[in-house]
Amino acid sequence: MSRTNFDTLLEAGCHFGHLKRKWNPAMAPYIFMERNGIHIIDLHKTVAKIDEAADALKQIAKSGKKILFVATKKQAKQVVAEKAASINMPYVIERWPGGMLTNFPTIRKAVKKMANIDKLTADGTYANLSKREVLQISRQRAKLEKNLGSIADLTRLPSALFVVDVMKEHIAVREANRLGIPVFAIVDTNSNPNDIDFVIPANDDANKSVEVILEACCAAIAEGLEERKAEKVDTEAAGEGEAPKGGRKRSAKARVEKNDEAEGAVEVTETAEEA
Repeated sequence: MSRTNFDTLLEAGCHFGHLKRKWNPAMAPYIFMERNGIHIIDLHKTVAKIDEAADALKQIAKSGKKILFVATKKQAKQVVAEKAASINMPYVIERWPGGMLTNFPTIRKAVKKMANIDKLTADGTYANLSKREVLQISRQRAKLEKNLGSIADLTRLPSALFVVDVMKEHIAVREANRLGIPVFAIVDTNSNPNDIDFVIPANDDANKSVEVILEACCAAIAEGLEERKAEKVDTEAAGEGEAPKGGRKRSAKARVEKNDEAEGAVEVTETAEEA
């Protein structure tokens, strides 16, 4: 069953592309027609591409890997933050820190610095500092929280990127391509889809359009997480069921060994009596 439908996407305005003069010829396969100088996206292909991307995202989530959501444009920031937080996935909605993927250890150091400030504040180390020094540290902490707070739990490179507006997030896409990290993206008619592994042709400027697509993809990720949790429970239950079975085997083995020892003792006694 499809995760979304033509009418839902049409109502959300996913079919509106950019002006004809701003188009990227590489997006031609996804354009249905031109109306009043604006390209109209073929929503039948969008539905198919959403299903394809959602299935791939579900498998990534099911394997226990992280998906990093990236959207620094004003229209999509809040929606992406809410949807990513609901499935406990990292996201970037402020400025993309250059080298975040290609120089990941340095980014991790900045995150650890934020945690270190919290620790020193809690244990009273900063109690003897002047007000000016405390203020400087607080500002530094706030800046780190704003830029990196949403990726504090990302201890290793993400297994995939989900991008809204590949033109604006071209640095993130380039870093992911360099490292071989698959990129899922909402791609408008003015963008180049060739660097994207899973293209979702749709309007990336409308808040409602982004929200509808994210709902379908995040629902698939949530399914993957639930299936992973269920499999884990089944595995643990199977492990607990096997433990007593192994215990019975050991008990039986112990009884056999005990009987053998008893028989050996009887034989020794009989030999002694005969002598």
